[in-house]
Amino acid sequence: MSSSPPLVEARELAAGYNGRAAIEGLTFTITRGERVALLGPNGGGKTTLLRVLLGELDPLGGSLRVSARRGVVPQTERSRLDYPVSALDVALMGTLARLPWWRRPAKAERQAARDALQAVGLSGLEHATFGELSGGQRQRVLIARGLVQEAELLLLDEPFTGLDATSAAGLEELIASLAASGRSVVVAGHDLQQAHRMDRVLCVNRRQIAFGEPRAVLDLPTLEETYGGTIVELPGQPGRLILPPHHHEHAT
Repeated sequence: MSSSPPLVEARELAAGYNGRAAIEGLTFTITRGERVALLGPNGGGKTTLLRVLLGELDPLGGSLRVSARRGVVPQTERSRLDYPVSALDVALMGTLARLPWWRRPAKAERQAARDALQAVGLSGLEHATFGELSGGQRQRVLIARGLVQEAELLLLDEPFTGLDATSAAGLEELIASLAASGRSVVVAGHDLQQAHRMDRVLCVNRRQIAFGEPRAVLDLPTLEETYGGTIVELPGQPGRLILPPHHHEHAT
């Protein structure tokens, strides 16, 4: 991780909708090349935080400074899979925000999209239909779109949802590779074991519960406060925990 100034710095940040805070009291930093796990229950404010980091929402209180180009990787389950677009088409969408409205993507932009697909391990699948790809491959295409945006801060919204173990492991390796290249990555989700392998963990439940290194944050009292229920540690399996029953995830 870099010793350069933080890419993101929040101080007593509050954000929400129609003047009412959905999250508040968030104080954290994200440095270049850092992987941050964002943990919290459904409805606890994870998506609101991603939106304010992306610039879609203005803070209601406190301060937020983001000194990085940002890109978001949404859940593929929320993506339309019936449109006949290719992996290259989806990656190419990352160029649209920086092109004049009247200019269509040209050779340089198409090459940038191909390079991004190669960077995420999808060489040879440029013309595959997005909806026919596997869940893990679709996540990689969406990450490629973020790379085409030249994003230094990638915000991933529950990217492991619906992935099998092999795809999840590959995506985790890709995230580590992106961080090693100097990009910062925020991963919203519920997987506690994956959070242990991140650089920092931010726990939220309408307010900040904890922020710090995994070994300092991922203890039972903090997780019980984060998820609003009893966290069960499996006997004889240190570190393997079961979330409260209102979460759809199984033991992690």
